[in-house]
Amino acid sequence: MPSAEHPLVEIYRQYAALTATLLLNPQSGLGGKLLYVGEIDDLGRTILLAANIAGAASLAAAADPAIQRAAIRDGVVDFFVTSLEEALRILKNEIRKHQAVSVGVSVSAEALTASMLERGVLPDLISASVPGRETFLKDGTLTVLPTEIDNFTTWSVDSQFARWMPRLDAHVQSVIPADDLIRQRWLRLAPRYLGRMAQREHGIALTQSEADTVRESLAALPATYPNEPPVSITVS
Repeated sequence: MPSAEHPLVEIYRQYAALTATLLLNPQSGLGGKLLYVGEIDDLGRTILLAANIAGAASLAAAADPAIQRAAIRDGVVDFFVTSLEEALRILKNEIRKHQAVSVGVSVSAEALTASMLERGVLPDLISASVPGRETFLKDGTLTVLPTEIDNFTTWSVDSQFARWMPRLDAHVQSVIPADDLIRQRWLRLAPRYLGRMAQREHGIALTQSEADTVRESLAALPATYPNEPPVSITVS
């Protein structure tokens, strides 16, 4: 199992926490729900990526232009705006359509929190690091608190990533129950939202029995494509 500091593990922990706090809609996930992340630091980036996969609408803050550019470049946020009013125009439209969207505001988290409280903006969810979160909690907002993940399993291939990673994912997906909406959604959408991070390696939490089945099936998979160049598949 990868260490707890492995980026996929950390993002999955936040994703599992989000989807455990509020029930997923089979089609839209957490579409229609607003998550306030606070500052776009390392933890904030992780939560935003998890929220994108879960389908939530997310709001975050970063006053540093370098952090803003990195967040856009890495697909952590979809838009950066200069005020809460601009952010709300985007968020309201996507929340109405139950679509995932992430919006950053170019101010500090403290300033954004103050603007939200002044305007009466009440998120459905907040991260534990949001400044002044007690005020939101009094009005019914829920805090996302990640728990430990057991038996997180990763799989990768040494070449031909675009061709082989979807094949590996399909085999893992067949092992997980079809009605397990949380893990099925992760497998389907995490590669899209994680971009370069997930180009060569994917992962998910599995039971021991599921992990054993995945190892056996993926080890045998290259032999089913005898006319293709050989590849090496790693499961850990």
